[in-house]
Amino acid sequence: MNLSDPDGLAALIRRRRMVRRFTADPVPAAEVAALVDLGRYTPSAGFTQGTSFLLLSDAQVDAFWTVSAEPGASNPWLDGMRTAPWLILVWTSEQAYRQRYAEPDKSAPGRGWDGEEQPWSAPYWWVDAGMAVQNVVLAATASGLGACFFGIPPQRQDAVRERFGVPAQQLSVGVIALGRPGDDGPSGSGRRRERRAYADQVRLGQWENR
Repeated sequence: MNLSDPDGLAALIRRRRMVRRFTADPVPAAEVAALVDLGRYTPSAGFTQGTSFLLLSDAQVDAFWTVSAEPGASNPWLDGMRTAPWLILVWTSEQAYRQRYAEPDKSAPGRGWDGEEQPWSAPYWWVDAGMAVQNVVLAATASGLGACFFGIPPQRQDAVRERFGVPAQQLSVGVIALGRPGDDGPSGSGRRRERRAYADQVRLGQWENR
């Protein structure tokens, strides 16, 4: 891969940013479906494929904000997010991973899920969902769209489930706001904070010299 290619993957990754305000220009449903389809093409433990997406537009977007935000709430971030024509609610299922790792090819001693403790160093239903989100956000950037990932407040998640008929075993990963960019560049913490130096985040061979 040519890392200096201005149209290549490396440039796309560096160009990606969170967009917090959108124009009124519509985004066709087929285009959104194509982006979400790419979110399905990510690694998942045991090929469980436990990430799910709920696509909202038009009146459904208004309904989401009604049940997920405080009544009458208004602030620059929320007002900007409300301009997104599409919301992609991302869900994952611990139960799906439990079921997958009870299947014969995954249930051998040392590989399966014994008892209540999950068998990995991290809960992979969250890890896998995060990779799916990144695929969608990068695909949106490549398509000239803007995206912003945010979480549903824990105290509002049950109301969102009830409003949109989401089963209780589905865990809220967060939401991707999607539309055509309506701001003029990076905002939020990305504007106020510098990117950490490579040497502060990457170490070779050993964390610290002994």
